[in-house]
Amino acid sequence: MPLPEPGGGILIFAYFCEMPINYDAYEVVIGLEVHAQLLTRTKLFCGDSAAFGGEPNTHVSPITLGLPGALPRLNKKAVEYAIRMGLACHSEISRMNYFARKNYFYPDLPKGYQISQHTTPIVIGGWISIRTAEGQRNVQLNRIHIEEDAGKSIHDIDPAYTSVDLNRAGVPLIEIVTEPDLHSAEEAFAFLTELRKILRYLEVCDGNMEEGSMRCDANISVRLKGETKLGTKVEVKNLNSIRNVRRAIEHEAVRLIDLVSAGRPVQQETRSFDASNGTTFSLRSKEEANDYRYFADPDLPPFQVSDELLESIRASLPALPEELVERYTKQLLLPEYDARVICDDKDTVDYFEELTKHTRNYKAAANWVLGPVKSALNEKGLELVQFPVRPATLAALMLLVEEGKLSFSIAAERIFPALLQEPSKNPLDIAASLNLIQSSDTSEINSWIEQALAGMPDKVTEYKKGKKGLIGLFVGEVKKLSKGKADPKLTNQLLLEKLEN
Repeated sequence: MPLPEPGGGILIFAYFCEMPINYDAYEVVIGLEVHAQLLTRTKLFCGDSAAFGGEPNTHVSPITLGLPGALPRLNKKAVEYAIRMGLACHSEISRMNYFARKNYFYPDLPKGYQISQHTTPIVIGGWISIRTAEGQRNVQLNRIHIEEDAGKSIHDIDPAYTSVDLNRAGVPLIEIVTEPDLHSAEEAFAFLTELRKILRYLEVCDGNMEEGSMRCDANISVRLKGETKLGTKVEVKNLNSIRNVRRAIEHEAVRLIDLVSAGRPVQQETRSFDASNGTTFSLRSKEEANDYRYFADPDLPPFQVSDELLESIRASLPALPEELVERYTKQLLLPEYDARVICDDKDTVDYFEELTKHTRNYKAAANWVLGPVKSALNEKGLELVQFPVRPATLAALMLLVEEGKLSFSIAAERIFPALLQEPSKNPLDIAASLNLIQSSDTSEINSWIEQALAGMPDKVTEYKKGKKGLIGLFVGEVKKLSKGKADPKLTNQLLLEKLEN
């Protein structure tokens, strides 16, 4: 994989020895563990709110607090969301499932254990397709399992104490675990981008890493190319943006190769990433699975996924990005670039899909969505769900252009901004009130042509002597005189008739 070059070349000096290191001789091996918070209204084992925010320790109850005698009850919707994700990832769904207690102490884990799945993850195997500069390939998954979140320790409120907010404790998560099947920071970036897209399409997680609803741990090791044995791995915990995942992997790849090249041992440990300087630092030695003393939770009965539930969830799955790209390119005849940009975001797909119900000019629809609509969103800092101009109104504006009543530039530069201010208005009414309806009146256009040509006789002479490229100048002058109202196709035709006679 192409690695960062701290010294500016392929052969550079390591941190720990004076011999030059050939970084290209090594292969980086990466496995990702991604926690995605499920979009259920309530927590995994009780009716407390799972909403983000709220005053500290207000989304709690005896079950969240782990008080004696409080018994958990499974949230069925969380199970359905996990199955949904598994089916979208081409995975096997476990029919018989149970939950286990994962025992470890943290101040923000009120029961002293976390309820998770260990022996029986609900989703086994599967893959997610990624695209990088190296091409397209499938990244293999190991499992997806359900578990509850911990609370949140806060260290910057009181100088002497750590504060604990348990609002998040018990919120349902799925953990998506890849095989050690990624080999560059770029591949990890592409995987997480595609994973977040799928989560959002399925509406099982909003993928908001800033709010912690999607978090990533990266397991990283290095080995000489051609070797099959995995090197000792380090885990970088709680990376809170896709960009920081890439930065952390890039840093760790160089650090680990430097250690191995110097003959120094790699410690299996958990590290954290400092986004301010792009480096990692050690937190603790890495626990093994047996350190957690897993055992089946005695308060939760096993649960079974029925054929009926599985098939009903399968039938409800929406079209996913790759399927939509294929449909847009083959059926709607969009360029692949346009199709992929539209499919990068589910809200954009939803808007485009609604727009295509009102027009058959699919390429024009894509141009409007990726052009004026996207520009307006960026300028106003809006999400597409907040966009005031509805697809049916935009289609009516597009129709005025198709019918020759407006030029695209007038529609985009004059009518569209007016619609943003008054989205309930009819585009035709706005155009009429601004006196912008395009004229197809031959006599009126001829009068503008006469004025334009009379104002530049020398250019007319040059045109007649063979400088045919001046036709654009004449069209532009007619457009100016008509204030954009002259039909450009008719203008071009009448100009040619005038100049050639």
